[in-house]
Amino acid sequence: MEPMPQLSWEVGTAYDLFISLDVLHTPDRFALRGNWAAGVRSRLPVEQREFLQEVIKFHHVWPMPWLIALPAPKDSNTILERLAEIPAARRLPEIAGFYMDDSFKTLLYGVAAQGAWSDTEQRQLTDLYTEKHRKEGMSKKKVSEEEVQATLNAWANTEQFGLKYLDALKSYYEVFFHEEEERILPALTQSVARAQELAGSLVLADLLTELSQGLRFDYEDVQEVKEVVMIPSFWTTPLSYFGPIGQGNEKWAFLYGGRPNDMSLVPGEVVPELLYNTLKALADPTRLRILKHLSDGPLTPAELARRLRLRPPTVIHHLDALRLARLVHVTLSQQGRRYAARQEAIEATCGLLHQFVSGEQPD
Repeated sequence: MEPMPQLSWEVGTAYDLFISLDVLHTPDRFALRGNWAAGVRSRLPVEQREFLQEVIKFHHVWPMPWLIALPAPKDSNTILERLAEIPAARRLPEIAGFYMDDSFKTLLYGVAAQGAWSDTEQRQLTDLYTEKHRKEGMSKKKVSEEEVQATLNAWANTEQFGLKYLDALKSYYEVFFHEEEERILPALTQSVARAQELAGSLVLADLLTELSQGLRFDYEDVQEVKEVVMIPSFWTTPLSYFGPIGQGNEKWAFLYGGRPNDMSLVPGEVVPELLYNTLKALADPTRLRILKHLSDGPLTPAELARRLRLRPPTVIHHLDALRLARLVHVTLSQQGRRYAARQEAIEATCGLLHQFVSGEQPD
């Protein structure tokens, strides 16, 4: 039995403050109703709403490493106060600098220092994004000129960006998230307690699979991990993140779904979200065929496409729906992704359906 790395546990609603913005701006990716997400966004004043839309679309300001480095407590109000303590011109570099490699830092910090950019910086940043996508196995993903220019504009005007960023986050917290924070905190606390109990009997690989509800990580780098920061998220369920923090491979973060199966992302929803998404996924004949093939053994999207005589993008679309419904295991490795049927989830769906229609309370 391999030794378990040191695990540290976080309960911080501020993680969901930032994650929820990503979900609300890309609802299809999380199987969230687009009209409800648009309704939440519409509560924001126009200027803040448009700014956050641009942040999510172009700037990829994901402050998880910054949040991890801060001391507790990590509720939203405390974190907004911490952000306000940083001079406006330093907010973007402070947050983004945690996950940028040296090549990006050299270029963008230089743009920030001179307060302007040229065609040369635009070509350099385009090349850096292209190389980054290649290393991440996304060589077909093309970075747009609009995205590159928006990024350069933000870094050439870091003080303006910092002021607008904090103002928009405060507005979002006031009009929506402060009430959401109260709703999700008990679920996050319970999720950590359950995860800690599982950690007492499972090796790391099995613990990650259980908490992510279907992800298996087959990376050589995982062997070097000495510490993992375990972070539950209500809004990201069931999607997860597992990767290094900062330089080297000794300390990683694992962000996993912390929303109970009988709770929905949309407050007040009568039908459990998991039940609805699962039944919706199973109602498609192509997805049923995919599950039948995956029940015989793991397959890549390309192998499935050949068996089904479908285009790979079509198969990937169906696999994404099955993953959101937690009906498949996904093994991630340097060689790509392999999928297998998650039999326990199929059986659990029957139980959840019976529980709902009969009015039984969950154990």
